[in-house]
Amino acid sequence: MRSQTDLSVILAPGGDAAEAEALAGKLGVSLAIGEVADVLPEGGVALVFCADGVVLTDGSMNIAGDFSKLAPRCTPSNLSSEMLVRAVKIKGLDRPAEVIDATAGLGEDSFLLAAAGCRVRMFEYDPVISALLSDALRRAKNDPGLSAIASRMELVCADSTEALPEISPAPDVVLLDPMFPERQKSGLVKKKFQLIHRIEAPCDAEEKLLLAAKAAHPRKIVIKRPAKGGLLANAKPSYSLSGKAIRYDVLVL
Repeated sequence: MRSQTDLSVILAPGGDAAEAEALAGKLGVSLAIGEVADVLPEGGVALVFCADGVVLTDGSMNIAGDFSKLAPRCTPSNLSSEMLVRAVKIKGLDRPAEVIDATAGLGEDSFLLAAAGCRVRMFEYDPVISALLSDALRRAKNDPGLSAIASRMELVCADSTEALPEISPAPDVVLLDPMFPERQKSGLVKKKFQLIHRIEAPCDAEEKLLLAAKAAHPRKIVIKRPAKGGLLANAKPSYSLSGKAIRYDVLVL
């Protein structure tokens, strides 16, 4: 559910006009054309299509999907120590794991899993976040240093709670990382997420999300939580991996 925020779409010089027009139509908002400083409403948030790609901005803070910053974490030695990779790994599997990231956001977890060899299908229902993720994926596929990883990633702009029960064949793993209220009050929240929270509300249907993940019949479900956060939908995990800030609850089905 989208938060009550004044959101606009801006086509800046060099931006993709067709994509900007399509998104403005989907959101039911008018398309502003010009330099951001000239057309951004005061106190508003805008998705800007510009020469560099797609950017979410409130005039002082910008967010753009960017997988290149994850490159240092994608060496074999670093990936082997990533808690997420360890949580998703299935012992004895002699092929790349098929993973569904049901709450993809900006796709950073998906990118790390793809770097570790998984094939990842990302679901993101919010059209604004999807536009940022789609742009990041497009740029990664055109980057020689990232293209091999990006080729193992697929974006589906849809609600995973509706799609998961219909997925066939069953995936190996479903990853859940819903936004939830306690994160908004946490000192660990990065500034970029403060801006995202202005346009996308926290998850208010935890049980529905978990039931949909189970309906996909994966081998296991991996749930990302704050280290001291509560259980998703009160589901007791088979085991957990915990760090200083993040915990992964794993449900083996």
